[in-house]
Amino acid sequence: MNSVILHTATRILTSLILMFSIYILYRGHNEPGGGFIGGLIAASGIILYSVAFGSSWARHGLRVSGLSVAGAGLFFAALSGVLSGIQGQPFLTGLWYFPKLGIEAKVALSTPLLFDIGVYLVVVGALTTIALELEEARD
Repeated sequence: MNSVILHTATRILTSLILMFSIYILYRGHNEPGGGFIGGLIAASGIILYSVAFGSSWARHGLRVSGLSVAGAGLFFAALSGVLSGIQGQPFLTGLWYFPKLGIEAKVALSTPLLFDIGVYLVVVGALTTIALELEEARD
């Protein structure tokens, strides 16, 4: 589209949408949200960018193929299950690690977070690939 208003708004909204999707991803452990919803929000931001500027600009902005992003997500999701197996626990059992960072804030790294990141990446990669292919087929 060739709209000055859409181009200007998209530049601002895309970054806000992507930051909000990361917030929803991280919040999803303890409250509603998580990888799937965060991935849908991120994909909507990328699709908005492709509508405003075209699919070639969106592909250039991503720098990585959507299928590669989805493949990395699938790897992270599977890895979260394998890590529990290595510890002698059933597949996809939640494990938590609290690293000492030298500050008073607690940071929890967990296999559920790794699984959520994997789901997030699969959803973002799959939906952006589908949307960009459909937009290119239309043109």
